Amino acid sequence: MIGQSPKSKDAIRLLRGQGRYVDDLTRRDLVHLGVVRSAHAHARITRVEAKAARAMPGVLAVWTAADVPELGQPLTTGGSKERGFAVPILAGERARYVGEPVAVVIADTPALVADALAAVQVDYTPLPSLVGADVARAASARVHADWPDNVALEARGAVGEPDLAQPGLTVVRERFRHPRLAAMPIECRGVLADYDAEAGVLTVWASIQSPYSQRDVIARVLGLAAERVRVIVPDVGGAFGPKGQVYADEVLVAVAAFRLGRPVKWIETRREHAQCVGHDREQLHEAAVAFAPDGTIAALEDRFLADVGAYPVMGNGLTANTVNHLPGPYRVPHYRGHGESVVTTTMFNAAYRAAGRPEANFVMERLMDIGARRLGLDPADVRRRNLIRAAEMPYRPGLTYKDGIPVTYDPGDYPAAFERMLRAFGYDDWRKRQMATVGSPRPIGVGIACYAQGTGLGPFEGATVRVDPRGKVYVLIGVAAQGQAHSTTLAQIAAGELGAELDDVIVLGGDTSLMPYGMGTGGSRVMANAGPAVARTAAEVRQRAAVVASELFECAAADVRFEAGRAFVAGMPDRALPLGRLAQAAVRSKALAASGEPGLNACTWFYPDTVTWAFGGQVCAVEVDVETCRVRLLRHVALHDPGRAINPAIVEGQLQGGAAQAIGAGLMEEVVYDTQGQLLSGSLMDYAIPKADDLPSLDVVLDEHPSSINPLGVKGVGESGCIAGASAIANAVEDALADRGVIVRELPITATRLYALLHRGV
Repeated sequence: MIGQSPKSKDAIRLLRGQGRYVDDLTRRDLVHLGVVRSAHAHARITRVEAKAARAMPGVLAVWTAADVPELGQPLTTGGSKERGFAVPILAGERARYVGEPVAVVIADTPALVADALAAVQVDYTPLPSLVGADVARAASARVHADWPDNVALEARGAVGEPDLAQPGLTVVRERFRHPRLAAMPIECRGVLADYDAEAGVLTVWASIQSPYSQRDVIARVLGLAAERVRVIVPDVGGAFGPKGQVYADEVLVAVAAFRLGRPVKWIETRREHAQCVGHDREQLHEAAVAFAPDGTIAALEDRFLADVGAYPVMGNGLTANTVNHLPGPYRVPHYRGHGESVVTTTMFNAAYRAAGRPEANFVMERLMDIGARRLGLDPADVRRRNLIRAAEMPYRPGLTYKDGIPVTYDPGDYPAAFERMLRAFGYDDWRKRQMATVGSPRPIGVGIACYAQGTGLGPFEGATVRVDPRGKVYVLIGVAAQGQAHSTTLAQIAAGELGAELDDVIVLGGDTSLMPYGMGTGGSRVMANAGPAVARTAAEVRQRAAVVASELFECAAADVRFEAGRAFVAGMPDRALPLGRLAQAAVRSKALAASGEPGLNACTWFYPDTVTWAFGGQVCAVEVDVETCRVRLLRHVALHDPGRAINPAIVEGQLQGGAAQAIGAGLMEEVVYDTQGQLLSGSLMDYAIPKADDLPSLDVVLDEHPSSINPLGVKGVGESGCIAGASAIANAVEDALADRGVIVRELPITATRLYALLHRGV
């Protein structure tokens, strides 16, 4: 089954409108919750007056942090001794970003909730707003009053001794800015919680990515055993990373349901989503690269500030991702990278799809193109001269990944893959077309960007596989899906190992009652972690089935074969039994007694040694209208090495979706705050995302080189499409306008920004 492309097992159900999302769920006696949020980016909270709201008919409760002991606890804590922090569930004395939860309202209907929220009065004493990492880095004011400064964490990486002052080198020094972005899934967050006092179990349904993290926080806050909290992830209308973070809102709903003994629901508005779900990507870079006369890289240096918002909840992982991914797929003999995570009075960050990698790619690929122009070389030739060669694999760039393991690139042939991508794009033909438009009102530009991506971070995932008496194969996993088609790809793995029919395999996940542990969905990790666990477990069940079949057939277990959901003796396909019959027999099978466990059932775990490394790139052609400053994409091709594509069609779809988000980052998306920390891009009227007519056909080329890190040979895919698209667009726009002196140093390339670049000094 691996390598085939059966259609998604969820497709028909979802197309028929049979999906079940959080807001589709209800319970008898359901009540609703709303959150009073800070109107200031930085302020002391001097008074919360809720008397009028509490007196309103139909309002069950209005709580502040002082009213309910559970809500005075921290949501999470972290940092060092000098720079410790605690994220509150409800802000008590100080608010640190617009939208931070201050109080909670529970009422009979959503309309009553809205009225009660409006009736709650909060008095503030404003404090200095610190918007932008450079502003906060230099400010005397502090986001956290007891810190010595606003630098939360640092990440470093070094190889060799960079010396950009050597004679004969061509040195490119530039300052780049990557904007802050927000994930904009179709479905905003939502939570429904219901406490069964008789059973002593709190059940929470939530549109999230990490049910086990959510379970553990809720259990801690309520003082319950984790086994008494069940978190279920129903259908999710997109997530892209930020839904993997634990926020106060889900905990508030759980506390309300537990204390009131009523089912409670909260559905996030789009404005709340824009304000209060983790942002990502905002970085300022001072970077330099030195090229030898032949165009090879001699040295690379980069210092950058990463804006992590009010609380550094992600640690230094995202900043370290940028440091480690900056050299990309190129031979860089001398490198020094240093990133500082700076807190500001804005929404804290989260691991948005490809976290830390697009920022690094933008810097490196811009340096490559600017260097190519300085050297008088084609941008493709500069990359050809620097790509790591197949004979150098497994390549060790000299850096250490955030898991503490030295980075080692998986086998691959980067130069050959690069040429495949250019041929699929028609690079030479587009260069000819471009020449015909030089100096015209609508010049064409071509842009290339390549990457090497660490994917599939552990530490583990597990799987249970069980065959029931009807012959159905249940695969239980600890990860949750948000549209990645786990129900199909993991079913393909199980069906292939068991010799079962794909339609008979049912994958269940996103429910903390199914597996004791799970590390969550994100980091392009499901196939690289859960995939091998499913394969290993299904193989063990197959061995057990062979033992049972050998008992019934009176043959050796080694002679049993499995195909199309049946077991038969080798060379005797007519002598067969269905898997369901073996499952029935396995419950009482004496042959399985030696294993110490009845039935066709097993649970195993897979621990990867480290991450897999995948190569990829994107190349595009754009047309720039120099009068209207509109950029139109004409062609876009993405190449990626998935290691081994379990379902090539699904892999291609993942890459196309990521590429669409990268195009948005390149041309239109940006979270914007004013100097007071007020969000100016709080709706889809102000935060632009790509529409269908903004996108060309997104062609995908798969270049498979199996990984050596896991037995399936898979490498991550889910985030890969996001990495290089914006960089390729930036390179293409500059390529189109190079004769006009344009250098692209900032994203997104909006018409306003492009006009300013074209009319400097006018």
